[in-house]
Amino acid sequence: MPPTRFSATSLRAASSRDPAEQWLVLEPNRIEKQYWKDLWRYRELFGILAWRDIAVRYKQTFIGVAWALIRPLLTMLVFTVIFGKLAKLPSQGDAPYPILVFAGMLPWQFFSTALSSCSESLITNANLLTKVYFPRLIVPAAAVITSFVDFLISFVILAGLMLWFQWWPTWRLLTLPFWMAVAFAASMGAGLWLASLNVQYRDFRYVVPFLVQFGLYVSPVGFSSAIVPEKWQLLYALNPMVGVIEGFRWAIIGRGALINPMGFWLSMGITALLLITGVRQFRRMEKRFADVI
Repeated sequence: MPPTRFSATSLRAASSRDPAEQWLVLEPNRIEKQYWKDLWRYRELFGILAWRDIAVRYKQTFIGVAWALIRPLLTMLVFTVIFGKLAKLPSQGDAPYPILVFAGMLPWQFFSTALSSCSESLITNANLLTKVYFPRLIVPAAAVITSFVDFLISFVILAGLMLWFQWWPTWRLLTLPFWMAVAFAASMGAGLWLASLNVQYRDFRYVVPFLVQFGLYVSPVGFSSAIVPEKWQLLYALNPMVGVIEGFRWAIIGRGALINPMGFWLSMGITALLLITGVRQFRRMEKRFADVI
């Protein structure tokens, strides 16, 4: 069906603008074709939603942004005592055990916070989704970006720990943005799946906390993945956060930190697959969000 043109003068009095702007073009599937361009056009909405989520998270809290420092710090202390002191698990190289734990805690905290926020993002913004058009992908993306603020705040603790133990980073620290991008991809992929399913099936709001809690113990946050037997390494790498956490430790700890090449590529492949299928699932269900939500 060819595009249909209506004279704008039949709708309103002619203006002094360019004659080419006097036509309103109605084209089949135009919204679908312009979707990815609309993501850029609505970038201001993206910023507004992200800033609103940050403000709401710390609004009327007693200690404000300090929560982003307290939670990983306490978790690090517990894991250091249990795994480092009581279980006496090895670190990587000569790195102090608190640095090993916190280098794994940083990407995990980002992933878990982003996953929880992303899965609830569409339900939280239900009124907005039912009233105006914009690419719905903006909503979960803004939720993931909000979690990046907590990551930056928590990074201050890591810097303090490295100064305390006099553990100086190497050139590998320059690769940290790459590992952060991988963590973002893993968070976005899993978050899009859960966000779209949460609209259709509200049971998933109870599944997400369980997944986050379970994932904390099956991911190498409080210990080095090197203690996993070699015959189970590839199976263990099916967890996409294994490659992300290993990459963070390789970049932050520097000397003594190693990456299993086979496990790394497997974990990266799972992350890419998760992101691609997550976007496809989200786009497939997006047309029904306003009706179902």
